[in-house]
Amino acid sequence: MSSFTILFVFATIVALALASTSDNVEAISQVVEIHRLRPQTGSAGHRVPQVDCLSWRLAVETNNLRDWKLVPKQCENYVGHYMLGKQYRHDCEAVADAAIEYAKGLKLGGDGKDVWVFDVDETILSNIPFFARCDVAFGALPYNATKFDEWIADGKLPAIPSIRCVYNTVLSLGIKPVLLTGATENFRQSRTTNLKKAGYRNWFKLILRGDKDTGSAVEYKSSKRTELVKAGYRIVGNIGDQWSDLIGENVGAHTFKVPDPMYYVG
Repeated sequence: MSSFTILFVFATIVALALASTSDNVEAISQVVEIHRLRPQTGSAGHRVPQVDCLSWRLAVETNNLRDWKLVPKQCENYVGHYMLGKQYRHDCEAVADAAIEYAKGLKLGGDGKDVWVFDVDETILSNIPFFARCDVAFGALPYNATKFDEWIADGKLPAIPSIRCVYNTVLSLGIKPVLLTGATENFRQSRTTNLKKAGYRNWFKLILRGDKDTGSAVEYKSSKRTELVKAGYRIVGNIGDQWSDLIGENVGAHTFKVPDPMYYVG
């Protein structure tokens, strides 16, 4: 056993002994779990060189790392633990709290022209059940469009509860929700049914990509937002899991980024 391992075990025992409340014990246990999730290989648990999964996820979320195709294989377990664990939920809740506070402080026009743009996948609906499959591996295996389309067509995506709270708050304030997704028009029926089953109602528009909607995700979503603005609507808020949802033209008065380290859409 290495001296580092001995010191780590000793420090953990001492910290747990000193913890006087359940909150302290939980905090210490989180530190231990983070240590376990560091990528390792072999029975000796040697660190995988040049891969720090926490730093990799930070680079993804800040858009410093772009055009990546796959989650690093060494980070599959890390991403899986993150997406299925409480940290992802807490991160989504933090985004939702900020968005709700912002929405409640808005001075609206009162003319029915205030809209809030919502992305769909990994924003108001979750594909975690699909990405958790062994043949997807949380984005560490190559994307299979046929399998993903079959999953979308089944219409079984659950809601992301915290973002649904944003949606309901926006509705209650008189702001019109616009759902803008990269899914193609042939999925309109399954998307509509899925959204209703997940607890979403009374959206103003559900915009899907049509045959004539060419270009990148940034270009496509920019064009659809520009159409809204030209029609006289004010985009007071915009929330999505991909940076391509939040950059480009007419992004809105305030954007909110939902975490998603499973895939990249440029």
